[in-house]
Amino acid sequence: MRMETFRSETAEQPDLRRLAWAAFAFSAGVFAARCLLPGTWLLPCAAAFLAVGLCGARLSGHTRLRVVLLTVGIAAGLAYSWAYAAAVQVPAETLCGAERSVSMTALDYADETRLGARITVQLRGEHSRSFRAVYYGDRDLLELEPGNTLRGTVRVESAGRIRDTDVTAFTSKGVFLLAYGGTVRAGRGSVSSPRWWPARLGRAMRLRIQALFSGDSAGFLCAMLTGDKSGLSQEAATDLSEAGIYHILAVSGLHCAFLFSMVEFFTGRHRRRLTAAAAVPVLLFYAVLAGCSPSVVRACIMLIALLAAPLFRRERDVPTAMASALALILLANPFAAASVSLQLSFAAIVGIAWAAPPIYRFLTAGRFWGKLPRAVTASLAASLGVTAFSAPLAAVYFHIFWLVLPLSNLLCLWAAGLIFCFGLGAVLLSFLCRPLGALLGLVPRVLIRYILTLTHWLSRLPYHAVYFTNPYLKYWLALVYLLFAVVLLSGDRTRRARFLAAALSAAALAATVWAGAQFDTRGKLNITALDVGQGQCIVLSSGNAFAMIDCGSSNSWYDAGNLAEDSLESMGCRRLQYLFLTHFDYDHVSGVTALLARREVGTLVIPTGEDDAGQKKLLLRAAEKYGVPVRSVGVKSQFSLGGAAEVSVLPSAGRGDNDGGLVFLCSSGGYDLLVTGDLDTGAERELLKTYALPDIETLVAGHHGARNASSQTLLDAVKPESGIVSVGSNAYGHPNGQTLGRLTRSGVRIYRTDLQGRIHICVN
Repeated sequence: MRMETFRSETAEQPDLRRLAWAAFAFSAGVFAARCLLPGTWLLPCAAAFLAVGLCGARLSGHTRLRVVLLTVGIAAGLAYSWAYAAAVQVPAETLCGAERSVSMTALDYADETRLGARITVQLRGEHSRSFRAVYYGDRDLLELEPGNTLRGTVRVESAGRIRDTDVTAFTSKGVFLLAYGGTVRAGRGSVSSPRWWPARLGRAMRLRIQALFSGDSAGFLCAMLTGDKSGLSQEAATDLSEAGIYHILAVSGLHCAFLFSMVEFFTGRHRRRLTAAAAVPVLLFYAVLAGCSPSVVRACIMLIALLAAPLFRRERDVPTAMASALALILLANPFAAASVSLQLSFAAIVGIAWAAPPIYRFLTAGRFWGKLPRAVTASLAASLGVTAFSAPLAAVYFHIFWLVLPLSNLLCLWAAGLIFCFGLGAVLLSFLCRPLGALLGLVPRVLIRYILTLTHWLSRLPYHAVYFTNPYLKYWLALVYLLFAVVLLSGDRTRRARFLAAALSAAALAATVWAGAQFDTRGKLNITALDVGQGQCIVLSSGNAFAMIDCGSSNSWYDAGNLAEDSLESMGCRRLQYLFLTHFDYDHVSGVTALLARREVGTLVIPTGEDDAGQKKLLLRAAEKYGVPVRSVGVKSQFSLGGAAEVSVLPSAGRGDNDGGLVFLCSSGGYDLLVTGDLDTGAERELLKTYALPDIETLVAGHHGARNASSQTLLDAVKPESGIVSVGSNAYGHPNGQTLGRLTRSGVRIYRTDLQGRIHICVN
C-alpha cells in the first residue's frame, strides 16, 4: 500500500507506462461505445479522435506523446467496438425471430429454472457460423454433459434485446442468442475431450462438497470455490447481501488472491521463479473452472503480469498490469464493458491501489500502534478505498449503500480466506482419502457458521445500510463526493478539513434518512405502487402502520422481495402489519419468501381459492419457518390500518386462481383504492353483484392492464379518477390498447410503473 512505489516506477519504466496510457485509452473508447454512444456515432467519433491525434502529433515533448496515445487509443476502441458488433452481433441476429434448424454443443452443465432448465451452448444454424447461446428447454437438459450435442428445431431470439428492452446480462458474457423449446435430439458429441476437464472437475467438486458438508455450509463453500450459489438458502444469501459481503461468494480477484497465497505458501515467498511456474498454470486452470468471468480474468492477468515482471528484470507496475488486463478483456469481447462484475472488480482494485494508501496514512498519522491495530487500520483503509470507487456502481446496480461494510470486512474477510484455503484442501484431499478430507473440513465448517451467524446479526442492526428507494439519497451521495473533492482540490488536506467533511457527510445522511421516511408517510393514507416489472407490489401506510398487497414479479431481473423490503426500510417501517395476497400467481407472490426472510410480518392474509401456480405450499412453508401467522379469508373481512385507514377484503366468487382470489378496498375518509388482482370481466361483474362498491378515487388496473380486465361495466360502477397499471416487460401485450382506451374515455388519469417507475399517492 505504498503510493511512492508507483511514482518511482513511472520514471524507471517509461515504455510500460506508455502501454498503460494506450491500454486505458483503448478501454475508454470501448466503454464509450458500449455504454454511452449510439452505434451510428461510433465511426464518426473514431474519425474525430483520430484527427485530433494527428493534430496532436505536431506538438512537442511529452505532451505530444500523451495526446497521441489518448486520442488514437480512444479512436481504436470506438472503431474496434463497431467492427466487433458488425462481425459478431449483426450476423447472429440474422437468425432471430424465427424457428431454425440448428445444431448445438453443450458448453457446461445445465441449470434448473422455474419452468425447466437452461444450458449454455455453441449454436450453429444452417449455412451460418456458430454463436454462443443459452438454450431454454425441459428438465431433460439436466442430464446433459459438456460436449453433448443437441440437434433439432428451436425458436431463436436476440440476447441483446428482449421484448423491446435492451439487455446486457447475456452479451457481456459473449452470449448473443437465446433459443427456446422445440424438438431436439441429444447426441454424445465430444464429451471425452480434454476441453471439458475444467467443467467436469467443477462438477466433481460440487458433488464432493455436498458429500462432505450439508445445508448452508455446503452451499457457501460451493459458491466460494466454484461460483455456484444455488445451494445457499434464501435467508443466508439475504444476510450476506445485507451485511455487504456477498461479494465473497462471487468468484473474483479475491479468490485468485487466496489461491495465489496457497501456492506461495507451498513454494516459498522468496522462490520467485518456482512460485511463478506453479502459480501461472494453477491460476489459468482456476479461471477456466470458474467460467472465465471478467473479474477472475482480470485478477489472473494482473497476477501473472506482476509475477512475470521480476523474471524479466522489471519492476512490478500495478497501473500497467491493470490497464493491460482491462484492454485484453475488452479485446476478447467489447460487450464485457457492460458487465457489472468487471466494473466492480476494476473499481475495487483502483480503490485499493490509489485510495487506500492515503487513507491508511491519514488514519495512522502520528500514532505508533502495534501490529494488530495496524492490521485493523489497513482493513478499514482498504474498505473505505473500495467504497470510494464502487459506491456509485452499487447505487446504480443494487440501490444500496452499506454503512456496516467496513465492520463486515474486518470481521469476515480473514475467515473467508481460511475457508477458501482449508475448504479447497479438504475437497482435494477427500478425493485421495475421504475421512481425512472430512476431518480437515471441520475448519471451514466452523468458520462458515461464524460468518453466517455474524452476518445475520449485522444485517439486523438498525441502519446497517441505506437504500436508494429513498428519493433523496442520490443527492446525499453526490454531496459526499463534492465535499471531499473540495477538500482535495483546495489544497487543505489537514486532518481537521477531512474530519469536517466526514462530519458534514454524516449529518447530511441522518437528515436524508429522516426526510425520505417523511416523504413516504406524510399523509393519513399513503399508497405506493413499486416498480417490480411485470408483477405487482403495493405498499399502504397510515400513521406508523404498514401493509402490503402482493409482492412478486415474473421478470427475472427484478427481485421483488428485496426491493419491497428496501422500500419499507426507507419508509421507516419496523414491522409489516399485514401482507395481503390477491392470489397465488408467480408474478404476484415470487418475492414473498425473500420478504419474510428480512421483515417481521404480523399476518399473512391469503385467499381460500385454488392454487393453479403451485406456489401456495411454498408460501405456507415459508410462513411457518419465519413464524408468520396465516389467515385464509373466505368471507368479507375488515382490517384496521393505523386508525385512519381500513382495508376491506372481498373474496371473489369466481373460479380458478385468478378469478377466485381476493379483492381489496382500502378507505381513508372519503378516499378509496380498489385492487382487483387478476379478475377478468366476468369475475368483475360477479364482484359488483356481490358487494356494494363505492365511487373510488384510484383503481389498480386488473391483470396488469389486460384486455379482459378493467371492463367498462366496472369503470361505470366505481367511477375511478386515477388508475395505476403495474406492468413491465412481457409477452402478453400488457397493457392492452383497448383497456387503456377504456380508461382514458372514462376520464381516468393513467399512471404506469413501466413508464414512470414508482408511483406514490399521498391522501390528505
